[in-house]
Amino acid sequence: MLDRIFGVHAVNSLLDSAPERIVRLYVLDGRDDQKLLALLRKAETLDIAVARRDRKALDNLTEGAVHQGVVAECKAAPQLREDDLESLLERIPSPLLLVLDGITDPHNLGACLRTADAAGVHAVIAPKDRSAALNPTVRKVACGAAERIPFISVTNLARTLRMLKDRNVWVVGTAGEATASIYQSKLTGPLALVMGAEGEGMRRLTREHCDQLVNIPMFGSVSSLNVSVATGVCLFEAVRQRSVGA
Repeated sequence: MLDRIFGVHAVNSLLDSAPERIVRLYVLDGRDDQKLLALLRKAETLDIAVARRDRKALDNLTEGAVHQGVVAECKAAPQLREDDLESLLERIPSPLLLVLDGITDPHNLGACLRTADAAGVHAVIAPKDRSAALNPTVRKVACGAAERIPFISVTNLARTLRMLKDRNVWVVGTAGEATASIYQSKLTGPLALVMGAEGEGMRRLTREHCDQLVNIPMFGSVSSLNVSVATGVCLFEAVRQRSVGA
């Protein structure tokens, strides 16, 4: 069965990173703006088949999602597992990792992937059974990041966190009740930042495997941030500290 990836940014990223996966492109009949023409020139250079379809046909292909007039039918991407994470750690001496514990909303997952890519995260880790899958909606919201950043699905998150700690990766979890703020904490060196699900936060076992818990100081009337926004705040504080310490 073929995957479908849609949206100009997501398809462009796929053309750049893994064009061999694309079987066929469908584009909206009558759309000829500069962004689409550039995408079509790239597809022609790569000898990828292109077919024009009307809006109803594209809507059917994407089950009514916003496709921006372009849909790629492609071979499924290889699934990354624990072994791939270990190989990555062997290659990168000071990794920055994002761990998502229980993010089930595809829009939030896509936004977290986009932010992680912008922050230079080396891999995103999530449990296999408590995470949104890398579906077309996630890829669309991620604006191409899902095609670029390694997304590693693990069967046992607690075991993975133990493995990271054994490899001297400092595991920092986010929790509203933590006594230390993200700005008071050391986020340099090999680091795994753990974000919990909205409402529930991290699971108990995940929390117990963190080396440190931190919070984001809140000064207004709201008590918490959307998980993708909180991820951005925490990741870019880590980026700031790592840039200063470089």
